[in-house]
Amino acid sequence: MSLPHAILTALLEKPSSGLELTRRFDKSIGYFWSATHQQIYRELGRLEADGLIRALPAEQPARGQKKSYEVLPAGRAELARWTAAAQDPKPLRDALLLRLRAAAVVGTDGLAHDLERHLELHERQLAKYREIEERDFPPGKDSSPDRLRHLVLRAGIDLETFWTQWLRHAVAEFAELPPDDEGRVEPDGPSGDVT
Repeated sequence: MSLPHAILTALLEKPSSGLELTRRFDKSIGYFWSATHQQIYRELGRLEADGLIRALPAEQPARGQKKSYEVLPAGRAELARWTAAAQDPKPLRDALLLRLRAAAVVGTDGLAHDLERHLELHERQLAKYREIEERDFPPGKDSSPDRLRHLVLRAGIDLETFWTQWLRHAVAEFAELPPDDEGRVEPDGPSGDVT
């Protein structure tokens, strides 16, 4: 996914100013594609220069008035092209998993506490997603756009469910490691390569 397409999506849902977009990113799209206020404003300028969006005329000319933007037909066509294009899944890159692999050769100092911290963060995010689901997707809210938005939220719920289950398992596994071993392996020991 790219920021221009995230912005086009948000503007098609509702014409907005840069500030409004930033707030909306914080409450929805930002859960799976984050962007800073500056990144959003830079991208709005590029999209406008490329003829994909335009600033709506102000009701009253005023210095410092925030501009609201809407998507032009070329922007809708670009978003439709991008949506229909095939994309391969991205490989998982997570520093925590790499740190666990490194702990096998250098020891586990500090990792048990961080695993518990990660578990708490994922549990909090899962609770937030479930709260959003209860609030925004009551039974019977099943228009096509609602079903697609709910599907995105379900991905977040399922991913957070995976991480909380896996982290509980990892915390339990750490509790069973022998204190003298501390997770170290000899350099010529098993590599644990995944084939």
